[in-house]
Amino acid sequence: MNYIWSKKSLLDFLYNSITSVVKRKDFVFSDLFAWTWIVGRYFKEKWHKIIANDLQYYSFVLNKNYIENHKILPFYGLEKEIPWLFTADWHHTQQIVLDYLNNLPQKEGFIYKNYAPGGTKWKEFERMYFTDENAKKCDVIRIKIEKWKKDNKITENEYYFLLASLLESIDKVANTASVYGAFLKNFKKSAKVLMVLQSAEFYLNNYEHQVFNEDVNKLILEISHNVVYLDPPYNHRQYNWNYHLLETIAKYDNPKIKWKTWMRVDPEKKSMFCSRTEVKKSFKFLIDNIKAKYVFLSYNDEWLMNLDDIKEIMSSRWEYWVFTKEYRRFKADKTENRNHKKDSVIEYLHYVKIN
Repeated sequence: MNYIWSKKSLLDFLYNSITSVVKRKDFVFSDLFAWTWIVGRYFKEKWHKIIANDLQYYSFVLNKNYIENHKILPFYGLEKEIPWLFTADWHHTQQIVLDYLNNLPQKEGFIYKNYAPGGTKWKEFERMYFTDENAKKCDVIRIKIEKWKKDNKITENEYYFLLASLLESIDKVANTASVYGAFLKNFKKSAKVLMVLQSAEFYLNNYEHQVFNEDVNKLILEISHNVVYLDPPYNHRQYNWNYHLLETIAKYDNPKIKWKTWMRVDPEKKSMFCSRTEVKKSFKFLIDNIKAKYVFLSYNDEWLMNLDDIKEIMSSRWEYWVFTKEYRRFKADKTENRNHKKDSVIEYLHYVKIN
C-alpha cells in the first residue's frame, strides 16, 4: 500500500538502533502511531509481542490483521455457503474464500455511486477514484464481508483479514498519485486493471498481540508499556484527509461527505500532532504521562516540532540520546509540479530511557 513517509526503507536502521539500546531479546514492542503497520510487523517477525494503536479505523483494520492475526484462519462458518471448504487442505482455506469473493457479481453500492465516473456522471462533479468495474467489485465484496459478520459466519480475526485484503487490493487500482486527497483527471494504466482480491498475508507466531483504535494520549493513561515506538505525523496534513476513502471502505458506514473529492466529515478524527499550535503540548503530555521503560521517537527534519523542543521534552524523563540516518524523501508527484527544497531528509530516532 502507498503510504507517505513509509518506514519500509528504514526498518533495519530502526531495529538495529532500538536493539542496541534495549539489550533484552524478549521485550514487548508498542507501536502507538501504527498507521503503516510496517514497523510493528517487522518486530513481530523478529519474535516480539506487539501492542499497536492508531486513531484511523482503516489502519486499525490493517493492524488487526497484520499484527493481531497469528494463526491460520479456518473459516468453518462458511462451509455451507462454500461447501468445497470442507474438503480443502486447511492451508488453502484463506485463498478459497478470497476466490469465492472475487467471483461475486458486481453491485452498485456506495463506492460506485460516489467515487466512480458511472455513479457520479450526473452529479456536480464526476469522480474518478476507481473505474466503474473496480468500484462495483469493491462494493459487492465489502457488502458480503459485512453480511458474513452480522450472520456470525466469520470470526473477528477472519473479518479483519478479509477487510485488510480488500483495502490492500483496492488501493492497487486507485486512480491517485499516491494519497486520496485528489484523483487523477485520466485513468492511469494501473487503475484500469480489474481488481483481484489478494491475500493480506500475516506472519504466524505464538504471541497474543493487542491492537487499539484510540487517541494515543488517552491510551497511555490506560495501559503500561515496555519499549514504545512513536511515529507521529510530521506536518499539518491530517491523515483522515489523505486516506479518507480507505476509511470509508473500511467502515462502509454511508458517511456524510463533501467537497469536490467527497471527503468524509470526521472532525473527531483530527490529530493534535498535525497542529502547529498543539503538537508540542500534545507531545509533552504523552512523554510526561507514558508508563514505559524506553521511548523511541521517529521524526525527520521536515517537522512541526524542532530538535530543541524534542530534546527538552524527552530529556525531562531522564537519559536522552538520538540516532540519525539520511534517506531519499517521498515525492507524490513530479518534481516540476512542486517546489521540493531537497531530495533527501534526515530521519532522527530520538530515545529516552525512563528512570
